[in-house]
Amino acid sequence: MYHHKKLLPSYHKWHFNSKNIDKMKNETTFINPLLCDPETGICELPAAEVARTAETYKVNKPVKILYFTDPICSSCWGIEPQLRKLKLEYGDNIEIDYHMGGLLPDWSYNSGGISKPSDVAHHWDEASSYYDMPIDGDVWLEDPLNSSYPPSIAFKAAQLQDKNKAVLFMRELREMLFLQKKNIEKLSNILLAAEHTSLNPDQLREDMNGRAKELFEEDLRLARQLGVRGFPTIFFLNNSGERELVYGSRPYAEYEKAIHKIYPAALKKAYPADWKSLFSIYNSLTAKEFSVLSGIPRAESEQVLDQLVESKDLEKLSTKNGALWTYGRSVPAEQVRGNQ
Repeated sequence: MYHHKKLLPSYHKWHFNSKNIDKMKNETTFINPLLCDPETGICELPAAEVARTAETYKVNKPVKILYFTDPICSSCWGIEPQLRKLKLEYGDNIEIDYHMGGLLPDWSYNSGGISKPSDVAHHWDEASSYYDMPIDGDVWLEDPLNSSYPPSIAFKAAQLQDKNKAVLFMRELREMLFLQKKNIEKLSNILLAAEHTSLNPDQLREDMNGRAKELFEEDLRLARQLGVRGFPTIFFLNNSGERELVYGSRPYAEYEKAIHKIYPAALKKAYPADWKSLFSIYNSLTAKEFSVLSGIPRAESEQVLDQLVESKDLEKLSTKNGALWTYGRSVPAEQVRGNQ
């Protein structure tokens, strides 16, 4: 699913106010964005009139990736294996800008069979099976979120401190939500995730009440400007102003193909695929992620990981819909800079 076009040679910096946010909230009354479609791999927003004025962006590496996502997007969690492999194989050629999309403003809608948080639980359990990624939908029964805006704003606050650590912070939030059934809308959980990823929790809280809100509003505006209607949406851009769009959760080959269309000279880099090297870079992996990154067949990957648990090399967090294996929580600074 690709779209190829030239971007217009213009650049704008946006500011968004509460009236615009309220307008976007009101538009959600016509569709339920939490009904992510595993078949298409998309968590889709309601249809709305979209301004499609395109922009040019400074590209420091041959390919810039604009990734529109949301902390509670199950389809975005589903493409973690593809994104992690993309960073390992094409990290020298790509830089990724993470933008928040505002998936769940609030519960002021009733559509698609979902009118309250508890309605999401079964849907998430099904998504877990489809993506082969652990998602425990019981969070919507035990400690449901009212909005994805607070963790989205927290991510923007994390970016103000360190963009690479912000990516680790997002991963931590998602593990809390999808596996630990923690409500990541709560400030206490947000600050705990900040601590776990070596961010300054006090600074994060201060920025969440200030500059980070403005940055989140700018992300919402940018999403509308580029016609983003669902997550994940990933734009691949080059210095000539050309772009490729991959919409929804797609096989790895489609993301790779987009890079080569934008930058034909892109070379795939070999990386060490033994378990210790992979866990030194990404200190938590699901069985599917480990399979995708190591090349070990999925039918065998879980057995290999469990053997490493038995030998005390890894720890395992089990859920009703899968597991996560971890190798400590400290990542060397040079690996954070080079692989996020």
